[in-house]
Amino acid sequence: MNKEVKVCFEPSGRTVFALPGTTLLEVAARAGFIIETPCGGAGKCGKCVVRIASGSCSPAGDEEQKALGVRRISEGHRLACHCKVEGHVTVEIPETSLFQAGHKILQHGSGGKVIVKPRTTKQFVQLTPPGRENMMSDMDCVKKALGPVKLDISAIQSLPKVLRESKFSVTVTAIDNRIIDIEPGNTTSKCCGVAFDIGTTTLVGTLVDLITGADLAVASQINPQTSFGDDVVSRIKRCRDDEKGLGQLQEAVLQAVNTIINKLLKESGVDRKSVYEAVFAGNTTMQEILCGINPMSLAELPFVPAFREPLRMRAWDLNVKINPHGDVHIFPQIGGFVGGDTVAGILAVRLDQTKEPSLLVDVGTNGEIVLCHKGKLTATSVAAGPAFEGARIVNGMRGTNGAIEKVVADGDILINVIGNVKPAGICGSGLIDATAELLRLGVLDSTGRLQGPDDLPAGVPEAIRRRLIPNRDQYDFLLVDRAHTATGESLCLYQKDIRELQLANGAIRAGISILLKNDGLKPEDLGSVLLAGAFGNFIRRKNARRIGMLPQIPCDRIRFMGNTASFGAKMVLLSQTEEEYAARITQETRHLDLSLDPEFQMEFSSAMLFPEQDLETPPTDLACHER
Repeated sequence: MNKEVKVCFEPSGRTVFALPGTTLLEVAARAGFIIETPCGGAGKCGKCVVRIASGSCSPAGDEEQKALGVRRISEGHRLACHCKVEGHVTVEIPETSLFQAGHKILQHGSGGKVIVKPRTTKQFVQLTPPGRENMMSDMDCVKKALGPVKLDISAIQSLPKVLRESKFSVTVTAIDNRIIDIEPGNTTSKCCGVAFDIGTTTLVGTLVDLITGADLAVASQINPQTSFGDDVVSRIKRCRDDEKGLGQLQEAVLQAVNTIINKLLKESGVDRKSVYEAVFAGNTTMQEILCGINPMSLAELPFVPAFREPLRMRAWDLNVKINPHGDVHIFPQIGGFVGGDTVAGILAVRLDQTKEPSLLVDVGTNGEIVLCHKGKLTATSVAAGPAFEGARIVNGMRGTNGAIEKVVADGDILINVIGNVKPAGICGSGLIDATAELLRLGVLDSTGRLQGPDDLPAGVPEAIRRRLIPNRDQYDFLLVDRAHTATGESLCLYQKDIRELQLANGAIRAGISILLKNDGLKPEDLGSVLLAGAFGNFIRRKNARRIGMLPQIPCDRIRFMGNTASFGAKMVLLSQTEEEYAARITQETRHLDLSLDPEFQMEFSSAMLFPEQDLETPPTDLACHER
């Protein structure tokens, strides 16, 4: 813990702490920045350029010399996938190196154009006032200037006062061909929307300028529905069994949504009445509860959703605190447990356009997996459970200050703690790291059993051996002794924790295996595995591969895509074309329900075992050493 160094990212000023030897690519992800790595972090594309403003990093190697040249390296430019921190350092990340930079909405990374053309538009018009020779109604004045449009009653109600106070110089706001608001003067520069990722655990909202496509503010918070249960199954049960359950869950998430909107408005200085549209992407259960739809059918065969097509309604229908006359858009859904967040992910990464077989994997409480093969999409979901969120782990916690988020075995155990404070527990990424390292050392066998000191391979360091603590007929593994924890109690990895991880890991692994087999593919046939979601960004690829969560393919084929649900929601917010694209994806994607697949239990049982060994890492695959 004492070896952690401070890394500050400019111009945001965000600061995180990392172990020496950690790549800037990984440190940036911990700070919330997803850097472009089209080559998977192999150092070949040169897209992940950052600049070292001050501090100590590893010397530039041959790959960086080739990609950047002597002059640029002398100016402090480095490749984030190769450059490793050695001491306290300040790093500048140019906008062009960020995967989901605001301006990039105009040019999708895969080459597809995303033209900013939202449903919501504003137009300044000078209307012709009625007179003795022109006895038009106020509504006729508007239609004469704009053509055959429809006016909401709210817009009609405001006409007499607004037109006369403004001398008939007004700004008209319309969604499609429906006028929802008329304001005095020219307010065309004030037109915004908000995009939401409604996750089982976390909610993320982004305020977007509908004219430029730029992000104006981002805010997030824990989904308060977690107090009703960690996973969607417990929340479905609450809605089904308790007549007040649906109302309580809907109220909880809507209060959180409106709290986030308030934060966005305060940070940006945008007026609430200038926010005309809200787009929501979430899993099927979250979207149905948000809309006040009882998800009880998801608990009964054949596990069908209440709707598949996109939904549109007025903001006042859900009490979403934007302009009350604005629209709310809910993403379409593929199946019972493959929802709008998956559709948004497919849209964001253009999965259907990949030329080689590719997987999109969103690891979380409900793990969604989509395979694209020969232009055809097949999607499924698995109940991974909350182990990746730190739940059901004895010392588990979410990825917040005090959580062990990284574990490295180097003669002894080294840890990285979020916030550079005394550890209070371990989060999902740390759990994966610890398990992978113990498998490599032989402390953990392929069945998931923690070995005793007498059963360990000869090469296991003595410091590691001393961490095995007898506990009746099994052993616990000491991560941090009580003298160095925030709780004053030792933090151990228990046999029970390993079993919980095996359940979550086995579900993801079995789902991937069945998708591949159904298309006659083997893991080595995959051209890419795209990791989506917040948790996916903190997984070390080599460790996820070692425990079998990800296929045994070279690390440069495994790429981090960031919060694709949020990004896809923004794309739909900004473009009618993308909205139509999302609806088409939903209709064309085949849904594979693993609960009805006779092979799933067999695959799951097999996947509970850890791989005997990992795919050997080539010496040049430097990106794999960290992420």
